[in-house]
Amino acid sequence: MFNKIKYLRNFAVIALLAVANVWAQQAQQGVAFVLNSNDDTMSLIDTRTYKEISRERVGREPHHVMLTPDGKSLIVGSVQSHDLMFYDPVTGKFQKRIDKIIDPYQLAFSHDRKWFVTAALALDRVDIYSADDYKLVKRIVTRSGPSHLVFSTDNRHVFVTLQHTNNIAIIDLIDQKLVATVPVGKQPAGIWITPDDKHVLVGVMGEDFVAVVDWRARKVVQRIRTGAGAHNFIPMGDRKRILVTNRAANTVSIIDMDTFKVLETFRVPGGPDCMELTADGKELWVTSRWIQKVTVIDMDTKKIKTQIPVGRSPHGIFFNHHAPRF
Repeated sequence: MFNKIKYLRNFAVIALLAVANVWAQQAQQGVAFVLNSNDDTMSLIDTRTYKEISRERVGREPHHVMLTPDGKSLIVGSVQSHDLMFYDPVTGKFQKRIDKIIDPYQLAFSHDRKWFVTAALALDRVDIYSADDYKLVKRIVTRSGPSHLVFSTDNRHVFVTLQHTNNIAIIDLIDQKLVATVPVGKQPAGIWITPDDKHVLVGVMGEDFVAVVDWRARKVVQRIRTGAGAHNFIPMGDRKRILVTNRAANTVSIIDMDTFKVLETFRVPGGPDCMELTADGKELWVTSRWIQKVTVIDMDTKKIKTQIPVGRSPHGIFFNHHAPRF
């Protein structure tokens, strides 16, 4: 009897370890989150099988996602319902909702975890919240169409593209005021800052280049020709290369952030928009906004590995096992 109990106990331990191992593998791979802006839904995709697990209702017209600084929650901002919805970034389990966050088209946390900033594209303003409790601290009126944003390394400034003008805005977070606008080209969209903090990169969607901005001198110092509709960025995790989608050209380009040269350009169909790169750098996931799919690219061959049907106008995308941002 004793041996039988011991056997059952050992069997139970082994079973629990097996379950824990499966869970750990799932946690490492996890779920891809894709926002379907025109459906008010979010697709949850198994990143191992490339199958949609479920399609969840979220707020009205979701566009972008942002991981909280502690890594415990993924935030979905919805511009028509004026809310933030929080999910477990590994499993996709709903956590909570915060309302009265007006028009959170784009959202980001400062590196020091002090500020949570949103770009209210439809209302022509940038809102600064306390990152601790999401309470509004300052509302800054900008020119038309504040779209994407990025912070300086020292957290002093936030840079915002003004999509319906030809400018980016520079906002001082200490004084909490707009201090400058810099002309960059027609319809600026995505924005990123180089690892050395010297230049801001801007996807000029109404043209075919990425503008390199010396933000301290407040001028464009170079234009990198990538393709029509240069739009959004994701770094490749090595602090040297960055990817940019060229939405009208149906391509993605790799840019060297030291030389500002295009290293490679490859085809991604359907209006490529937002991207996520796996931690090992082997797969690039791209929302193909015009064809209701997510396109997965094999980064060794730069060929399409698979396409996953999702909802209408897929936009923001995230998975937890991504390449480093900085």
